[in-house]
Amino acid sequence: MESPAVTVAITRRADPSRTAEMIAWVNAGTTLAEDFPGFLGTGWVRPDQTSLDWHMLYRFADADALRNWEESPQRKWWLSSAEGFVEHTRTERRTGIEGWFDPPTTREITEKAPPRWKQAVTIWLGFFPVSLLAAVTLNHLLVDLNVVLRTLISTLCLTPIMTYLVLPQITRALRPWLTVKKGP
Repeated sequence: MESPAVTVAITRRADPSRTAEMIAWVNAGTTLAEDFPGFLGTGWVRPDQTSLDWHMLYRFADADALRNWEESPQRKWWLSSAEGFVEHTRTERRTGIEGWFDPPTTREITEKAPPRWKQAVTIWLGFFPVSLLAAVTLNHLLVDLNVVLRTLISTLCLTPIMTYLVLPQITRALRPWLTVKKGP
């Protein structure tokens, strides 16, 4: 099975009077990360010009590529260069369903999230065959259990299958249909 791409969302805090330094620091980090195998992209956004918070994203092809970047001497140097004016406040790693239909979060992204009906169709295309397969293979084994226990067991079995096998394949296959370019 192919390792999923990993997106890291970080919130950092910096004094608004040091915006030029912060932009230069972020750009330096991007330049360093671009040279690492598996690097897929990065971006940042601030709620407004007076905000202390900078929301940053970076994405790597898999966990190993991400680890190589995060443990690199280049990244350690880059992080240390911001000591005294950048405060790290939150980190979140995403590989599952939460990243499939995320709306754009950086100024560089040219795609927007697909319409809800396309998201629903995509999920149904995975959900229907997996549910049908479960009904054919599991239901006769669970028929004597009450409905709550049957549902619990089937969802415990089906959720990982949907999350790690089926939906990544379907979203990859349907990407051209799901991708909606922003207008000019």
